Amino acid sequence: MHWHRPYLFIVFLTASVSSPILCAQTEPPVYKKRYVMGTVFEVVVYGLPTDRASAAIDKALDEAVRLDHVMSNYKDDSDLSRMNRTAYFQTTEIPLDLYRVIQESLPYSRLSNGRFDISVGPLVDLWKAAIRGGPMPTAEEEARARDCVGYQKIELIPPNRIEFHSNCMRLDLGSIGKGYAVDRMAEILRAQGVRSAYINAGGSTMYGIGTPPGRKGWAVHLRDPSSSLNPEVMLMDNSVSTSEQTAGSALGGESPGHIVLPTSGKPLKTKYVVNVVARSATESDALSTTLLLVGPGNGAVMIKGRKDVAAMWISKDGETTVADNGVQIFWENRAGVQTDGNSAATKIPGSPNQK
Repeated sequence: MHWHRPYLFIVFLTASVSSPILCAQTEPPVYKKRYVMGTVFEVVVYGLPTDRASAAIDKALDEAVRLDHVMSNYKDDSDLSRMNRTAYFQTTEIPLDLYRVIQESLPYSRLSNGRFDISVGPLVDLWKAAIRGGPMPTAEEEARARDCVGYQKIELIPPNRIEFHSNCMRLDLGSIGKGYAVDRMAEILRAQGVRSAYINAGGSTMYGIGTPPGRKGWAVHLRDPSSSLNPEVMLMDNSVSTSEQTAGSALGGESPGHIVLPTSGKPLKTKYVVNVVARSATESDALSTTLLLVGPGNGAVMIKGRKDVAAMWISKDGETTVADNGVQIFWENRAGVQTDGNSAATKIPGSPNQK
């Protein structure tokens, strides 16, 4: 769980964002990007005069930069880093944004019985050296780090204080912070009068405001390791995120991945990529990691109780599970999908295209 996830959606905004929508419109689109949170944030805005759109995008990107200084675990002077050094067994005042994103993370920990856990920082730090090609942690090192982890040891005291009931806890917001930043960016764009915009946070979390000119939504092609399904979602005032386990080391092979399972203390082993659509970017970001950690069986059950959410797990060999509740994901061979009547679906290959 960290800022930069080394995978991308393939995104099409009907045409590319650098040469957007080929249709009649009164104002040209404005596109800007900036490197922040270890990746590239892109924003395209339609429907405003160029100077107003440009200023609105700058304000939104400035917000991402500000939140990086709040939530980064790579910057020693970030608010998160300072909190991680001082909140042991004493209440510590923190910025309201940091309080809110921690607060919003806790329901996903409860939902997943601790598999999603922002207190996984000590385990992530332990595996960093191994990810870079160093020796694997010993069982004793894993056990010590695992003792530091546990979302139940986080106490939030309204309106903006926190206390760790552990002497070695460190929070890592990489599984939810980027989505939170995207939601704040969308709020700023709307406050500046933007009614049609698209935010792409490093290819792993995207948000669509309104619709592009002459279209029903922002067409986003989802991550598909099988290269056989061509999954797509149409965003309109909602978000999509992707999660997958990838090795952080150039060594490949048995090199561990970047997502650590708190309950075992080891990097997650899974064959799936999961794409998740939700009403907010915070939800899609956190839920994509949660559903990757719990797997398609338990994950499909979780989706049933969440409104306007859809998830699609895809393996490299094309094994697919889909769960949706009020949102639809489209893909090739949709007619060859078998459902159990409760929003879950498993792909059967070889059926005609019903996209």
